[in-house]
Amino acid sequence: MSKAKGKGTPPAIAEQTLHAAPRRGAKAPDAPSPLSAWPMGDEEAIPTIGEIGLNQFAPYLLNRLSAQWNAELQEVLKGLGISTTKMRALAVLTVASGITVNELALFAVTEQSTMSRTLDGLEDQGLIRRKPKADDMRVREVFITEKGLGLFASLWPDIYGLYARFFEGVDEMEFRGFIATLHKVLRNTRNQPT
Repeated sequence: MSKAKGKGTPPAIAEQTLHAAPRRGAKAPDAPSPLSAWPMGDEEAIPTIGEIGLNQFAPYLLNRLSAQWNAELQEVLKGLGISTTKMRALAVLTVASGITVNELALFAVTEQSTMSRTLDGLEDQGLIRRKPKADDMRVREVFITEKGLGLFASLWPDIYGLYARFFEGVDEMEFRGFIATLHKVLRNTRNQPT
């Protein structure tokens, strides 16, 4: 049984839920755009999840991809003796050292409280240092140390190897289009009212 199917779910039912079901006799499009599929204000025109199919529903695919990435990354890092959260913090700090804890938590996609505890451990290991911001002593900035840079450099080949494997068979134009699309969608999420 494939990983996409739930435990105990008969294969035929699991496969059926992943693919689009035709709407009342019509053939469902392969990958309907939410913009073309739903004229705003016409609730009857909203396709069902069954009509879209999970394998055409982008949030579902992103969740699967993210879960698989995190699981495999955890395995790689376990062998290297570092947690995912510590790795994320070091990764961000290699390209943006001197940012605040809140900024680091945002870029590392981690809760601020979790990031604070993670930084305690990284500081104890001599991998980062925190110091008050020059223009606001209440705010602390986080800097990666030479030791931290060295550790991340030693982790990077294994992380990059996993990254490259995830994109096997994807050519450069497909990759660039994928990244551009992700940025467009991320901009949409930031533009929504809170």
